[in-house]
Amino acid sequence: IEGVTLLNSPFWVIHPLFCESLIVSGVTVFNRGPNGDGCDPESCKNVLIENCTFDTGDDCIAIKSGRNEDGRKWNIPSENIIVRGCMMRNGHGGVVIGSEISGGYRNLFVEDCRMDSPNLDRVIRIKTSTCRGGLIENVYVRNVTVGQCREAVLRINLQYENREKCKRGFDPIVRNVHLKNVTCEKSKLGVLIIGLEDDKHVYNISVEDSHFNNVAKGANDIKGAKDVTFKNLYINGELVK
Repeated sequence: IEGVTLLNSPFWVIHPLFCESLIVSGVTVFNRGPNGDGCDPESCKNVLIENCTFDTGDDCIAIKSGRNEDGRKWNIPSENIIVRGCMMRNGHGGVVIGSEISGGYRNLFVEDCRMDSPNLDRVIRIKTSTCRGGLIENVYVRNVTVGQCREAVLRINLQYENREKCKRGFDPIVRNVHLKNVTCEKSKLGVLIIGLEDDKHVYNISVEDSHFNNVAKGANDIKGAKDVTFKNLYINGELVK
C-alpha cells in the first residue's frame, strides 16, 4: 500500500488481517472520527510501516491479534513489525498495541518517528485486560521526537475498559519493553503503568538516554510492575534514579 491519501473512514482506515510480508509506505491518513484508527495490522507477520502521516480520532497505529474468544480461537499473534520515519499528529496513541490482542504480540521496532499535538494522548501505548489476555513482548523504541502529548510518553494498561461484560481470568503479560533516545517537550506524565494487583504481569521495562521536559506532574506513575529501570532518563532536567 503506497502513496495514497485516505480520508474520513467511518471506522479503522487500513486493517490488514492475517497478512504476511506487508509494506505500507508513504500513506497519509486523515480521519478524526470516533474509532478512526489509522493502520491496524491484525494477526500479521513481517510488516513495514514507513514514511506515513497519521492524524486520527483514535490510535494512529494499533497492532491487534483478535478480541477475546475470537483471538484465542485463531491464536495467531502479530509479530515482527517495524514502524519508521512516520509522523503522528492527533490520536489516542502514536504507536499502540491492543486492545484486541488476545492472540498475543511479539517483536515491535519503532524508530525515527515524530509526534506532536495537544490532541495526541500518548506516544507508546499498550492496552489489554483480563478479558483480552495475551502475551506482549519485545517492544523496542528509539530515536523518537515528540513536541507534546496530552498524557504519557509510555502508557501500559492491563485494566483497559475494566467494566466490560465478558469472560475474565485471562491474565495478560507485558514484558521486555525498551525505550531509548526519546525526547518529549511536554506531557502530563513520563511513564504510566497500570498493572494488575500483583507485579507479576508487567516486567523488564526500561527507558534510557531520554529527556521528558515540561512534565506537568513531574514524575512517573507505576503500579503493578517490577524490574522497571531508568538509565540517563531526565524529567524536567532532573535525573530519575
